[in-house]
Amino acid sequence: MSRLVNRTIAFLVAHEFEDLELLYPLLRLSEEGASILLVAVPMGHHPRPYLPDKPVTGRFGHPVPIPVMPPGRHYRMEKLENLRAEDLDGIVLPGGFSPDYLRRNPAVLDLVRACHARGKVIAAICHAPWVLISAGIAKGKRMTGVVALRDDLINAGAIFLDEPVVRDGNLITSRRPDDLPDFCKAIIEALSETQPA
Repeated sequence: MSRLVNRTIAFLVAHEFEDLELLYPLLRLSEEGASILLVAVPMGHHPRPYLPDKPVTGRFGHPVPIPVMPPGRHYRMEKLENLRAEDLDGIVLPGGFSPDYLRRNPAVLDLVRACHARGKVIAAICHAPWVLISAGIAKGKRMTGVVALRDDLINAGAIFLDEPVVRDGNLITSRRPDDLPDFCKAIIEALSETQPA
C-alpha cells in the first residue's frame, strides 16, 4: 500500500553526506509513493581532488544525482532556492559531514525553521541534528543522534535519549545507519498522519 501518495519530501545534502542515510530513506519513501526532491547544496570540503562543477558526493563516493538511479522514477533534482515550506510535507537530513556544512547555510536554516513553524515533518539522522540545533528548534525536545552529538544536544536544551529513533511532535531523530529501518518507519507513520501540502 502506498501510504505517502501526494506527499512531497525534500532531502538536503552537502559534500560528504553518509551515503546509506540518503539512499535507504530515499528509496523507502519513494516506495511508499512520496514525491522526493533531492537538493544538492555544493558546500563543504571533499578529500578527493577538486574538479570544476564536481557534483556533491557522499563519504563513500555516491554523487548526486545518483548515476545508478538517475532522476525520474524515484526522485527529481531541485535547487534550494526553489523550495518553499508550504509546498513540502517534510524534510530529511542525512548525516555524515554534510550537516556541518548545511548548518552554516542561512537558506537551509530558514527553510528548516519555516517547516518547523508549520508543523512539517523534519527527520534528522546521525550528525544531522546539528542542523536542528543551529536552526534553534532543539530546545526542550526529546532527541537522539550519533553519540558524539550528545553534549551538543544537551547544551542546546534538548533531552538526549540513546534510542534507535525518537519522535517528538514533528521532529524525528535517529543515531546511525543501523537504525535506518526504525527511522524510515517513524517518518512514514508521521507523514501518514498529516494532510498533504
